[in-house]
Amino acid sequence: MPDIQIERQHNLGMARAREVARQWVSQAERDYGLSCTYEESAEANGACDRVHFSGAGASGTVEVTPERFGMNVQLGFLLGSFSDMIEEKVSRNLDELLARERPAG
Repeated sequence: MPDIQIERQHNLGMARAREVARQWVSQAERDYGLSCTYEESAEANGACDRVHFSGAGASGTVEVTPERFGMNVQLGFLLGSFSDMIEEKVSRNLDELLARERPAG
């Protein structure tokens, strides 16, 4: 079972959701040294892309759909005691990325 589970609903559609996911990948690689692999769905409607990531003390996946982001993170022993702080930071970061993509209104 993952140490951290984060889910966010959105109405971006698949093309814009992929843009947000790729922004997250860039930040994760740059800021946290994570190694990320982005797998686009082979389905025409882009049913579910997946990002696999791993790094020092953490690994997991991000599922990207036209309506939802779902993140599952497994933390190593040393990071486990910081799970609340890590979850808060990751949630805030994802919320900021999504807020940039929302239409002004």
